[in-house]
Amino acid sequence: MRIVSELVASTISSELAAMSSAIALVSLLFQLLLAVASPVPDSSCPTKCGDVDIPYPFGVGINCSWGIRFNLTCDEVETGVKKPFLFNVEVHSVSLLMGQLRFLNPISSACYNPNYNNVTYTSWWINFEDTPYRFSDLHNKFTGIGCDTLAYIIGSHESNISYQSGCVSMCDDEESIVSDSCSGMGCCQTSIPKNLKYYEVSFDEYFNNSAIWRFSRCSYAVLLDAEWFEFQTSYITTTQLMQINSDGRVPVVIDWAIGNETCEVASHDLSSYACISNDSECIDSSNGPGYLCNCSTGYQGNPYVSDGCQDINECNQQRNPCSDGICQNLPGNYSCDCPEGKHGDAYNGTCIPNQKLSLAVKAVIGTSISLTFLLVFGMCICMIYQRRKLIQSRKRYFSEHGGMQLLEEMRKLSLAFRIFSKEELERATNRFDKSRILGQGGYGTVYKGDMGDNQFVAIKQPKVINERQKKEFGKEMLILSQVNHRNIVKLLGCCLEVEVPMLVYEFVPNGNLFELIHSRNIDNLPLAVRLNIARDSADALAYLHYSASPRIIHGDVKSANILLHENYTAKVSDFGASRLNPKDEDQFATLVQGTCGYLDPEYLQTCKLTEKSDVYSFGVVLLELLTRKKAIYFEENGEETSLASSFILAKKEDRLEELLDNQVTSEGDAELIERIGEMAVQCLSMKGEERPTMKNVADQLNSIRKFKQHPWTPPNAEDIESFLPVPSDAQMSTGNTSYIPKVALCIEYAR
Repeated sequence: MRIVSELVASTISSELAAMSSAIALVSLLFQLLLAVASPVPDSSCPTKCGDVDIPYPFGVGINCSWGIRFNLTCDEVETGVKKPFLFNVEVHSVSLLMGQLRFLNPISSACYNPNYNNVTYTSWWINFEDTPYRFSDLHNKFTGIGCDTLAYIIGSHESNISYQSGCVSMCDDEESIVSDSCSGMGCCQTSIPKNLKYYEVSFDEYFNNSAIWRFSRCSYAVLLDAEWFEFQTSYITTTQLMQINSDGRVPVVIDWAIGNETCEVASHDLSSYACISNDSECIDSSNGPGYLCNCSTGYQGNPYVSDGCQDINECNQQRNPCSDGICQNLPGNYSCDCPEGKHGDAYNGTCIPNQKLSLAVKAVIGTSISLTFLLVFGMCICMIYQRRKLIQSRKRYFSEHGGMQLLEEMRKLSLAFRIFSKEELERATNRFDKSRILGQGGYGTVYKGDMGDNQFVAIKQPKVINERQKKEFGKEMLILSQVNHRNIVKLLGCCLEVEVPMLVYEFVPNGNLFELIHSRNIDNLPLAVRLNIARDSADALAYLHYSASPRIIHGDVKSANILLHENYTAKVSDFGASRLNPKDEDQFATLVQGTCGYLDPEYLQTCKLTEKSDVYSFGVVLLELLTRKKAIYFEENGEETSLASSFILAKKEDRLEELLDNQVTSEGDAELIERIGEMAVQCLSMKGEERPTMKNVADQLNSIRKFKQHPWTPPNAEDIESFLPVPSDAQMSTGNTSYIPKVALCIEYAR
């Protein structure tokens, strides 16, 4: 059986030939115009057929519908049972609001016949070409049911563009089928395009597998309403699907529209415009050409007939929209008012009784409101004043710290040095949160800053700055920004718009030397690693003293200011608060600053800071590396003792091994320890003139590897190598010496 839905087209030319008079021709044309353009149903037109409501523009009879395309027939299918049909398709329901109708669509099938050992196909097609109907792409899905089934939907859409799609349903046995699931195991679904008007079903006869016919004889395919359909496993093993609605028909949703024009075009021709009711509005069809009519908000009814849209009386509805307020119906809307004696929001049911206030209370309320206004106004004025004051103070600080001169020089020299704003550093440190603190000392606090994109910096917030440093700060930052040495922490920028300028350094991730020696639980710290750290630190200080221009005195050399990068490479930090010392110019301090235990005794007496002050402090650091004792430590009897004085005394009394770390004495021979100890004592001389320069100290540490070409080897060479980077081929091959002792190699690799 095939259902073919076709339009009955009237041929005006044949009737003109049959007409014999001009009057008959005019009469026929007028009747056709009334029937096709904008017919109006009369009171005799039926509004129901059986249990189905038939609203205009649909109707039973040519004079009761919007032309022949919306004409339905009401046929008696059983004794006393009538049902509506569009063409020869049974209509299940009609919706004006959604612009849809539903009818029952036959299921196509492919069933295996064991008696004849063949497959019987029953395939359906429907054609809505040249009609206002098209299959809904939002509500319908092409559905295939069966095992080893490949079904196709073939059709046309959008100006007869051909369309074909299919879905595959597979299952090996009954246990592999899952109810309520249409994802390919026994059931499959696929969407359809917009404006689909032609629909035909076919099966791939070469796809079906005879192995599944023992429990699933039939495969099915149909375009149906996806919300209505629920897949059951019994559809595979029985003929239950074909028993729906007694004859194997399922609901499908059809979209319809008036004409082929948009609302804008159709509304200009009032003779054929369908939205004729007052308080109606036109909506373009979302599925193909044409338009629909709806009643405006607050109205309901039929927009296709005169006065069909009637006001909705919201106040008479079962649920009062005004809660405990008074509801008043308005055209297309309603209003809510509080009852007499109450005030508030009647729409939300928050009407509260009015309170009668005495004159005194009203006066108090009025005064309070006035005072509040004045207070808020005053606060706004104060905030504006404070903001301007803050901006001015930032400009003043920036100028006092030499910011303008620094900016000008940066432009000239094209330096990779940055001036940060206070807000940038606050964001980077979460407003200088305590959890971001890396360390604290006499000069200030260092925070870890996150600048975004996984870039971290160290931000130093000094405590104080004197007037001389304020004037020279920008100039000194310009010089310090040009310090470039692998063993010195790079100064990246500064913030000048605060009272005490802040410094921004590169972030060194592995902590400092003080933590490595005294805080971390590291039992094995090879002598080679210690000497590498000492040599790196000495090289950095020698660079500051002799290669920087002008020369720089660090002023606070201590183990906490020696940071450790990868492979325990030392980087001297905190030199941003140091003193720039032009040649032949001494530095005198009105207030001695530094860290107890590292301070140069001569500096304490004379307040004169020189390069030799850094040498003394470095000597204390060298002792920490050799002894793993703090600069000020407690002896066994509980007495607080200076490491420097204890070491010098032990050296004189020839009992140096009592102070040295066990690993140092076990790895180094007596001559090597004697050489290092003698160098430390020289650095700790009470008189600065008797101390070596940092360049001499660095040279001595570098010459240790050549000291009598001492071939000592630590007990466990692998432990030392684990602290150091792997040498490259270039490092192994360059230089004048093809082989150097083990200690020399360890020191050389860390450079």
